[in-house]
Amino acid sequence: MAGQARGNVTVDVEECKGCGLCVESCPPKCLELLPELNAYGAHPAHYTGHDCSGCGICFYCCPEPGAITVYRLKTKTKAPAPALAQEAGGDHAAAL
Repeated sequence: MAGQARGNVTVDVEECKGCGLCVESCPPKCLELLPELNAYGAHPAHYTGHDCSGCGICFYCCPEPGAITVYRLKTKTKAPAPALAQEAGGDHAAAL
């Protein structure tokens, strides 16, 4: 699922136990296990830096509290639709 990232993930490598549940459950597959070992002797998870959808599934499936934080990026909002012309003639749409 390639596309513009809608989120960002940070992983505390010293809290991660390297179980890989977040890597397996990530829909856009934007997490991976690092080849380096942390203080526990485990390969911690790492955000690749792209394609995060901000869904938070990795956060919810992680058994270690505080190891994963997910940030959702603000999206650009669309311009509001023109208001109905209630004052100028009832229930008709605004004239263009």
